[in-house]
Amino acid sequence: MARVLIVDDAAFMRMMLKDILTKNGIEVVGEAVNGADAVAKFQELQPDVVTMDITMPEKDGITAVKEIKAMYPQAKVIMCSAMGQQPMVLEAIQAGARDFVVKPFQADRVMEAINKVLAS
Repeated sequence: MARVLIVDDAAFMRMMLKDILTKNGIEVVGEAVNGADAVAKFQELQPDVVTMDITMPEKDGITAVKEIKAMYPQAKVIMCSAMGQQPMVLEAIQAGARDFVVKPFQADRVMEAINKVLAS
């Protein structure tokens, strides 16, 4: 079973994502509320995949991806962004993210991204 770390500063978004993943047989091993929290939780939990919000307080998702990838080059990260954040999404892909999902979350798109990243 795939193990996922969900990173988003909005509790509602984490809940929505957790609901989609658990309904599809994916284990959510942890949740983080900002980029700094994400890096610490990644080190602790070593998840198979991370879903990473871009815009967060303290440390944004792109900085967090760079830090995680520097320590764990094999890390699999899927960025989550609101509409209209395309330049940031490109920056995230360059930083090492494998895919991105647009909010509001569509369950089939989330699972497509997770499955694609797990298979890579």
